[in-house]
Amino acid sequence: QVETVKITAYYPESADIEAITKQVNERLAELTDFGLETGDIHLATQELVEEDWAENWKQYYKPIPIGENLLVLPKWEPEPEGNTRRVLKLDPGLAFGTGGHATTRMCLELLEEAVRPGCQVLDLGCGSGILAIAALCLGAGQAVGVDIDPKAVDVAYENAALNGIGKDRYTVRAGDILTDRALEAELGGERYPLVLANIVADVILALIPSLPRLLRPGGTVICSGILDNRLAGVREALQAHGLEVLETEGREEWRCVVARRE
Repeated sequence: QVETVKITAYYPESADIEAITKQVNERLAELTDFGLETGDIHLATQELVEEDWAENWKQYYKPIPIGENLLVLPKWEPEPEGNTRRVLKLDPGLAFGTGGHATTRMCLELLEEAVRPGCQVLDLGCGSGILAIAALCLGAGQAVGVDIDPKAVDVAYENAALNGIGKDRYTVRAGDILTDRALEAELGGERYPLVLANIVADVILALIPSLPRLLRPGGTVICSGILDNRLAGVREALQAHGLEVLETEGREEWRCVVARRE
């Protein structure tokens, strides 16, 4: 069976396409040195018409039902007829968090089980604000979001407003809790029953030593954004800092861990 492989690369208008094409052809020819039969190779270039990439992606972002109760609804989409789910309106803009990625979906599904009426939530690496806003929609009383990207502050507040949530219930801060001790102390002054961290394994590992200062005794943390080959290290670090691993969820190559402060 003959397999066809297509590789597409994009270059800026200023790039020397002739030189790049020559180099690619030379490298392709070298593949035979490794005993690889490349078959017929067709190399083509074309100039792309400039598009509004910041807006065009929206045509692919549709309503997403998540778990038993939530429907993530892009703000430009109408609510589906006959919908019985709790609607979470969202415009992620340039911030991470649409609800479509496996890491975010797992967090949202676990939130349905973890949120208690009136509880307080801390969302580390809040991005678009989707997790904290979902928690508030599911019955949490107050939420705080933190992100190293200052743009996330405005995006998260705007998304909260789309859902009728004001700054009296939701606070967003820009900063790095790993390096800003004043910010860590401020956040740690109010220990939370639920902490969310949908980031990446390296950042989660760096955050874990701070979790006992952020979580109430018996409090829960949901960590996501962990690749399967990093799972063991995250579980070990949580346990080493007095957190009991309760469950692990997996989807595609991603893992999400729920742990409790003892």
